[in-house]
Amino acid sequence: MPLRTRFRRDRGRWLRRVLVACLTSLAVVCGAVVVAYHLTEIPEPHPETVVQSTVFVDAGGAYLGRRGPVDRQEVPLSEVPRHVQDAVIAAENRSFRTDTGVSPRAVARAAWATVSGGAPQGGSTITQQYVKNALLSPERSLSRKAREALIAVKLDRTRAKDEILEGYLNTVYFGRGAAGVQAAARNYFDVTPGKLTVSQGAALAAIVNIPSYYEKAGSDPGVTARLRHRWEWVLDAMEAGGSISPAQRAAARFPAFRFYPPGGTEGQRQYLIDVAAQEAADRLGITQDQLARGGYTVHTTFDLALQDATAESVKARAGGAEGAEGRAGKGVRVHTAVVGIEPGDGAVRVLYGGADYARQPFNDAVSGSVEAGSVLDPFDGVRLGGPLRALHGSTAPTPLRLAAAYAAVAADGVYAAPRTVTRITREGRTVHTARPETRRVLEEKGALAVSARTRSGPDGRGVPSVPAADRAGADEGPGALLTAGAGGGIARRTVWTVGYDSRLTLAVALFADRPGAKKGTTVPARLPDDPSPTAYAEELTGTIWDLAGDT
Repeated sequence: MPLRTRFRRDRGRWLRRVLVACLTSLAVVCGAVVVAYHLTEIPEPHPETVVQSTVFVDAGGAYLGRRGPVDRQEVPLSEVPRHVQDAVIAAENRSFRTDTGVSPRAVARAAWATVSGGAPQGGSTITQQYVKNALLSPERSLSRKAREALIAVKLDRTRAKDEILEGYLNTVYFGRGAAGVQAAARNYFDVTPGKLTVSQGAALAAIVNIPSYYEKAGSDPGVTARLRHRWEWVLDAMEAGGSISPAQRAAARFPAFRFYPPGGTEGQRQYLIDVAAQEAADRLGITQDQLARGGYTVHTTFDLALQDATAESVKARAGGAEGAEGRAGKGVRVHTAVVGIEPGDGAVRVLYGGADYARQPFNDAVSGSVEAGSVLDPFDGVRLGGPLRALHGSTAPTPLRLAAAYAAVAADGVYAAPRTVTRITREGRTVHTARPETRRVLEEKGALAVSARTRSGPDGRGVPSVPAADRAGADEGPGALLTAGAGGGIARRTVWTVGYDSRLTLAVALFADRPGAKKGTTVPARLPDDPSPTAYAEELTGTIWDLAGDT
């Protein structure tokens, strides 16, 4: 029988066989997928994606800095405005609220790119991105992509959309070191997520596409222009989807960004964070490493505006640490330390411990032993109790300790332990509230005696005092002001200026050192005479006092 004839006769049978084979293969594949789906478990998030940093804020809530390996803090979805959520959905996955958690087209593109060796393909759903970033390893393979899709589908079927979106917003990278919307809102706009505007939310949503590139927005004109174009696209998508009204779209203005990279003043704040971190860890009974990874918010007593103004004043004043160092002699370093404490409360408002944390992490204000000289003379013969009892035998107190002692005088003899922490929160809940720790260390007569001696000066010894009794109660200065120190004339080694009233106690210490005979040691050195260190200390004290009144 001819081959053609035989083929025509058997064609139907072969077609049936092919059809049966295809259906069998499809059934096997579908069965395998069903089995794989049921066997697939939703893994726990990677440890690095759940680690949170601890953030420090000043008394008014202004951002000081953070501690931790990752700049991330979780925030409930309820604290992220709906327009910010909608902006991210418009930019990354417009069908998020209705899809099944996967995009078949995106999965096919990614699979082909893996097989062909092409560039990584985007277009994944928000659910897939969350699975990829938080639950799976970053490897590129068909098996990992298939597992990603299975987990995404299972996650979508077992978790609420809001829960998935919350996890995504808390883990997605926004650039500038910020993982999650909380850190991104702070690093780009210096606000909490709840205060993000429509324009700011759209900008953050636009940044997610290429975060490492867009993080320079505001400082690089080219990057800023490109981001603005994508920002317009996000807003158009939000309007088209009904997330914002035409009036809101028309009113939107491209937002201003915080400068990036941050300036040098933030490095100076590390002195504050060091002190507050130690106190916070002690209060919680944990290590500093546990604190840094715990996702806490430490509310401090510091006045950031006053702190930054103090740093600028020290830097700008002639005869300050930077200006005097070059005139003090080879190898001699001039130091300025400033402490401001609230009498009767112990809250430390300003703490200037050095000009450059990167160059000198040692905090002169907290740990520096400064030769007292005549600055303690007003306490002679006065009975002291509690923490001030050892003051009589002290020859080199720290600026913090001296400020606390005079704060007790300003509070009519009531000592308040210096504190830098007011409250510690975690995920919106308060876990610790600090209260003043006070005790009487001076009788009222003793406090009056010390105050009188402060105004009259240290009996002509050391650096002469500046009488301030005639200015008591005036707006332009403290009620009591004393300038004293160790050495005199060409041998002057330290200068202290202390000013106080019932509102604030301010201590400024000026001293110098030079390398000692042994490596890594220092010894006291003579302060430069030009400009006058006494005049510098008094002028700086007056300037900071005025700044404290303004803030």
